[in-house]
Amino acid sequence: MNSTAGYRREAAGVHPPYDHPAYASTHKRAPQHAPIRLEHTLSEMTGPRSTRGIFASDNGENDLTHFNGGAALGERIVVTGRVLDEDGRAIPDTAIEIWQANAAGRYAHAEDQHQAPLDPHFAGIGRVVTDEHGVYRFMTVKPGAYPWRNHHNAWRPNHIHFSLFGPSFATRLITQMYFPGDPLLAIDPIYNSVPDRAARERLIATFDIEVTIPEYALGYRFDFVLRGRDATPPTG
Repeated sequence: MNSTAGYRREAAGVHPPYDHPAYASTHKRAPQHAPIRLEHTLSEMTGPRSTRGIFASDNGENDLTHFNGGAALGERIVVTGRVLDEDGRAIPDTAIEIWQANAAGRYAHAEDQHQAPLDPHFAGIGRVVTDEHGVYRFMTVKPGAYPWRNHHNAWRPNHIHFSLFGPSFATRLITQMYFPGDPLLAIDPIYNSVPDRAARERLIATFDIEVTIPEYALGYRFDFVLRGRDATPPTG
C-alpha cells in the first residue's frame, strides 16, 4: 500500500450500524446526525507506530492460564493467528491486548456482579506483540457464556475481546472473536449487528488440530485483517 494514497475503505456491510435495533445500549450512544466522511491525512496513515520496546514484555502476558500463584479453572485453549494488511501482507510489531470472562462466564471486574464464581487464578487480561511474520499466540481458558440484560433471557456467546494497535490510527481495531458451533450466535444482537454474513463469519475462529497441544489444550486459529475488502469487523 502507498502510505500517501490512503487505505481502502471497508466493503459495505463490514461495519455494524451505530444504532442497531436489537442492541439496546446503542440507542443512547448512537450519533443523532449522519457522520461526516473525512479523507485520510498523513497522520492517520503513518502513525503512531507502536514499538516492541513500548508494548512488549517477557513476563508471560500471553499466558492467562496461571495467575496469583495458581492455575486457572476451565478448558485450556490456544488462540493464534496472523495480523495482515488489506493486501494480505503480514504486519509485524502489532500490539494485541485481550480481555475475557472466566470459564464460568464472569469478568474479574467490580462491575460484573452476576451470580457466577470468580476464579482467583484468572485475571482475564493478556497482551502480546506480533512477530516478524505477523503471528501472535495466546494461551488461555475458554470463556463461559453470561447473561447481559439486553432483552429477556439474553446471553452472550462465548467470546474473547481483542484490541489491536496497527501501524497507524487508521488501522486501530477493537473486535470480538467467537467460537465455531455456538448456538447463541444466531440470537446474539452484537454478532448480528454486522450486516454482511461473510463479514460476520470472519469473527468466528477455526478449530485447528495442528495448533492443539496433545493432552493439554485445544487450538484455534483467528486471523485479523486491518482495513480493506476483507477487513475484520469492529464489534467493540
